[in-house]
Amino acid sequence: MSEEITQFRLMTYNIHKGIGGVDRRYSLLRIIEVIRHYQPDIVFLQEVDDGVPRSQHHRQVDMLTEALGFRHATYQKNVSVKRGHYGNAILSRFPMEEAQDLDLTISIKKRRRALITSIRIPGFSDDRPVFLCNTHLGLSGFERRLQIRRILAFRGLLDLQPRTPVIVGGDFNDVWLEHGRKLMFPSGFECAVSRAKTFPAVLPVRSLDAIYFRGDMTLQSSFAGRIKLARQASDHLPVIADFALSNHTVSESSR
Repeated sequence: MSEEITQFRLMTYNIHKGIGGVDRRYSLLRIIEVIRHYQPDIVFLQEVDDGVPRSQHHRQVDMLTEALGFRHATYQKNVSVKRGHYGNAILSRFPMEEAQDLDLTISIKKRRRALITSIRIPGFSDDRPVFLCNTHLGLSGFERRLQIRRILAFRGLLDLQPRTPVIVGGDFNDVWLEHGRKLMFPSGFECAVSRAKTFPAVLPVRSLDAIYFRGDMTLQSSFAGRIKLARQASDHLPVIADFALSNHTVSESSR
């Protein structure tokens, strides 16, 4: 038997519509350069504008996909504003299945959803996709608890084989990792970036952005992106995690 290792890098990034957290200046180019610097294979994005005056009516998901050379992308509306809306997006260098929208909205609270899909990574077993869930959770504790429970109860997740790689990431607004400990960990997930402070970007003191994973995959490294441009481009820093997937194959000499 031999083992083949497939590696990939995932980033989650609340881009704040491309508006700087300090100078309040709109510049999607800064977001593009931050993402380009870290060279991820998969990107979870939150607060992505589409047709909103504050961001020059740009459809940001298309601009990001084209500028960064990603071959696959999907976008979901979350919040409608007077003109246009903003939401979540996933960019991928790997083939992506049709995306699904999971409603996480709690009555009287802002509309929230999770963007769910799966990808096929070359070199990893074709019958074992990597399941992805990108989300932006609410501001109150009870809201986040209900939202995480909805994600964990999603039929597409429940039906997966135990070894199927699963990544749930995004802006969790979970400062103390409380919901991770109480809900994600008992469901078999590990947190890739439990100590990564990401907010506010200029002087980060809170760990709002998270990446949880489980299944037949290994975390190799993780960190918050702290280059100077990342401190300017948004009010959040990006979080980056490097993963490895293992395939066990029979070598010619052992047959």
